[in-house]
Amino acid sequence: MKLIADSGSTKTDWCLFDIEDKVKSRLATQGINPFHMSEDTILGIIRNELLPQLDSVCSSIEEIEFYGAGCTVAKIPVMKALLSEVFLSAKNVVVGSDMLGAAKALLGNNEGIACILGTGANSCLYDGEKIISNVSPMGYILGDEGSGAVLGKTFINELYKGGHQDFIKVFEKETNLTQADIIQKVYREALPNRFLASLSKFIGAHIAEEQWIENMVVDCFRDFFRKNVRHYNRKDLSASFVGSVAFFYRIQLKKAAEMEGYTIGKILKSPLGD
Repeated sequence: MKLIADSGSTKTDWCLFDIEDKVKSRLATQGINPFHMSEDTILGIIRNELLPQLDSVCSSIEEIEFYGAGCTVAKIPVMKALLSEVFLSAKNVVVGSDMLGAAKALLGNNEGIACILGTGANSCLYDGEKIISNVSPMGYILGDEGSGAVLGKTFINELYKGGHQDFIKVFEKETNLTQADIIQKVYREALPNRFLASLSKFIGAHIAEEQWIENMVVDCFRDFFRKNVRHYNRKDLSASFVGSVAFFYRIQLKKAAEMEGYTIGKILKSPLGD
């Protein structure tokens, strides 16, 4: 059997394939990021969240492919060793970046621009086999334009500083969050990027009724094209996207692409399928 994983900062999707490469089951755990997480934390997630779902088939897994956020050149050997430690029957363990996994899912053997818009954001120029150029996303504080975390951050800034007093009441009532709560979660609690990205649900629920929210989302996506995709100098290629933000905000994403002179190819919710 083969186990393939696509891991973002919030969630890891796992797909188990049988010997005929047919999907046997789809599983999910919290996100695994070796850049931000300790080895013990990662092992805990695999052993406590994944293994109980695999049950008796665990010893039948011979191949593993893990594509994830935080799988840098330095962290790939670490992640490979952790997976090999848990899955003793695995003869072949491959670890790569989430960007490479996205490019393979979106473009296969074709040249193109592959992008991720989920909790975080990333992009690359792909030649059909490998990534040949990648603009560093720089994370949600310094970059990650268009990501769920940056949408949440930009929304909160505009909400409280943009003169939307009546809508502040709507937001605080529906989310049960006050400005003090938000400060607490962003500056004093763990994983503030996940919290900020979680606000996307509220943003999406009100985007059709509040023009300023629609404009904000489109502007965030335009920023993504300007500060990332344009550096590839390949407007002849379409840009394809994977991730929940790209999927649920595809109307606004297409508007932004058109405004910046790009065409959109595929948009997938997940590299492993919906």
